Amino acid sequence: MLKKPFKVIALAITAALLISGCATDAAIETPISELATYENQKLDWATCYDDFECTELLVPIDYADLTVGTFEISVLRYKAQDQENRIGSLIVNPGGPGGSGVDYAYNAEFIFDPDVLDRFDIVGFDPRGVDRSEPIKCLNDAETDASYAADAKPDNDAELAAAIADAKDFIDKCQSANKYLNHYTTAEAARDMDILRAALGDEKLNYLGKSYGTYLGTLYAQFFPDKVGRMVLDGAVDPNISILEQNISQAKGFDDALGAFITNCAAEDDCPLSKNKQEAIKQIISVFTSAATTPLPRKTKVKNDDRTATESLIVLGTASALYDDVDGWPKLRTAFGEALQGYGDTFLDLADQYTERSSDAKYTSNTLDSGAIIDCLDWPDTRTIEETKADAKRFTDAAPIFGPYLAYTNIACKYLTPPTKDKFTRTTNKITSINTAPIIVIGTTGDPATPYEWAVGLNKIFTSSKLITLNADGHTGQGRGSACVDDAVDAYLLEGKSPEKSLLCRL
Repeated sequence: MLKKPFKVIALAITAALLISGCATDAAIETPISELATYENQKLDWATCYDDFECTELLVPIDYADLTVGTFEISVLRYKAQDQENRIGSLIVNPGGPGGSGVDYAYNAEFIFDPDVLDRFDIVGFDPRGVDRSEPIKCLNDAETDASYAADAKPDNDAELAAAIADAKDFIDKCQSANKYLNHYTTAEAARDMDILRAALGDEKLNYLGKSYGTYLGTLYAQFFPDKVGRMVLDGAVDPNISILEQNISQAKGFDDALGAFITNCAAEDDCPLSKNKQEAIKQIISVFTSAATTPLPRKTKVKNDDRTATESLIVLGTASALYDDVDGWPKLRTAFGEALQGYGDTFLDLADQYTERSSDAKYTSNTLDSGAIIDCLDWPDTRTIEETKADAKRFTDAAPIFGPYLAYTNIACKYLTPPTKDKFTRTTNKITSINTAPIIVIGTTGDPATPYEWAVGLNKIFTSSKLITLNADGHTGQGRGSACVDDAVDAYLLEGKSPEKSLLCRL
């Protein structure tokens, strides 16, 4: 039975602040005859949550060996309000890896213009391994608490040894509890999306993907270029950047976003930080590092929650706030104000918002488990520990604030058995170009999670794409309040016409 989705406009989230990518050189498909049973399946829709319909989609566990069995993929649909003039389905993904497409489609009325809701069935699915779709299960709630709170910045050999032990323990738990752990790649999820397209009866895939969802869309387009319809990739991931360079680039993106926050904070009456930017940075770093030895307690006690704000939870809460300059930045001012008084209430709240931890100390999704494993499968980390230690200096040089905390992010991946490299999953070859119907790529100049240059890179890969640049802070561009962005996206979805030229937009 489906759990009730969140009625909240979810930010595209990642399991550990990272988004990784990999790709194949050529479009390869399982022969249609072999997949006909899946493609022609009749979806058994049932009314759910008053105005929605829910169903389960069957997909192969292993596209290279269809005899292995099937996964059940959870799907939710908000039907077009004007069925007579319906264009088709619009499949959506909010990001991650680990973000719920079901939850995102449940918020369709808050995400799309009414004209789009009139003409499209908004369809969301939880990718394999995520939330309701054969979820990857590794840690219980208490273990997840401990993982998020654990030291993310090893400062000596003893701390690094502890981090390695935790990483090995996590992978051991994942591999013991999940029979088909190597079959949760994004490439396989992209193939699942084509099964969904066919089962919905659509000749082409209309798709809106944000953040990591742009990578899912990119792989779909690489595999099935002739089936791409109207596709919007917002908060883009460039699949040709190595995982190491992605992580460094993202660390720099969060540093830059924090710098923008500091500048904005100085102009606000309730800013607790120094108006001198360098002094403010020192204050922030001091808050982080002091919590390594003296975590911040809550000022206001919360029932059944005796946690303190550790260094890692404070960094996570800060990153969470930087995704959204409208609502996140005011909370971050409050959080630093409390921290300077010796309390961590708002930092804990921000971290919980990011990790989807409820007030009863339960995690409402498996974002940590699924995000970490999918990241590792998509891009295995083959560096030795010594190489990782050496690369940590590059992180600190490029991003003095966030760099040290992201340098060891993928350390668990080296202990996960990598997936078999075959034509049905992926290779690490670069994508040189993808030729599809016209699509739209959106990049936000101050985006901390998916730096703007990634959108520029993805725009170059899609030969028929137009780039919409939003000159603003925060993560992604559509639905952020820019009429320039939203009008162009709506016109494209409704009329099938991309902008005549790339656009520069502002809030």
